[in-house]
Amino acid sequence: MIHKRQLGQGGPMVGAVALGTMNFLGTYGAADPGASLRCMAECVEMGIDHVDTSDVYGAGGAEELLARFLKTHGDRVTLATKGGITRQPDHPFDNSDAYLTRALEASLKRLGVERVDLYYLHRRQADHPIEETMQTLLRLRDQGKIGAIGLSEIAPATLERAAAVGPVAAVQSEYSLWTRQPELGLTGACARHGAAMVAFSPVGRGVFADTPPDPTAFAPGDLRATMPRFQPDNWARNLPRLRAFGDLARDMGQGPASLAIAWVLSRAPRVIALPGSRDIAHWRQLAQGADLSLDAEQLARIEAVLPAGWAHGARYGGAMAIGPESYC
Repeated sequence: MIHKRQLGQGGPMVGAVALGTMNFLGTYGAADPGASLRCMAECVEMGIDHVDTSDVYGAGGAEELLARFLKTHGDRVTLATKGGITRQPDHPFDNSDAYLTRALEASLKRLGVERVDLYYLHRRQADHPIEETMQTLLRLRDQGKIGAIGLSEIAPATLERAAAVGPVAAVQSEYSLWTRQPELGLTGACARHGAAMVAFSPVGRGVFADTPPDPTAFAPGDLRATMPRFQPDNWARNLPRLRAFGDLARDMGQGPASLAIAWVLSRAPRVIALPGSRDIAHWRQLAQGADLSLDAEQLARIEAVLPAGWAHGARYGGAMAIGPESYC
């Protein structure tokens, strides 16, 4: 059983590795719902007891799939979902009270529950004051429909403003050896306000697998095909670094995914890693990383191979770059 960390100030203790469901309906290629359900069940047996989803994963399909899992395992997990993305090109985000209220009610119906433990604002609407959004989320909490409030892909300044209105239990942001932007103020802001830093894509969207992915073989619909770091010119520069990291991991007696998870968790006591693999063998490696303690010499060796800013190419391109807040 993996060790636990606190999900927000006064919040529940959950496994240091959480289960992300974005990939369970084919974000990185075709997926088998039955296999995804089996994977979820095995993760719970390993002690992975915090499950994260969203109303936009599979256009609500991930929540519906998760409902089947919750019928038999709901009492064993801390459940989080998100709202605030509309998928409308002319109005991609909506943080209004009316929209978030409807979005949460729809999520609860799909999940087959009356309450979620943690509800995230999935993206901030830039022209909607975060203070007003927090009032909406606090109302939903006081009504007993959510247990705690989370924010996703925000800047430290937004967290400061939100926390002045009410407690924020968790901030979700991409964070890994592949993407280190949260070190530019967000991890510190989380520490000041007692919020957990929930690090999604902690194994770099699969780049820290035993064998790095081949972008030319991405299946139709694989989200990574649109990301600049996987484009040919950038990938040709990124791949040698990834192979060097794999060699380093094996020299340390670990798999690359285990070492990548251990590195993320070493950054701060309130960091929780949120990978989204569909492969149970991979999950065992991820869970192993949660119990791996890295010393100063090992961290220095990792930094020498993958220093901050090493990756070529932007994290997101095109429409995906709209929404996550910049702060550097």
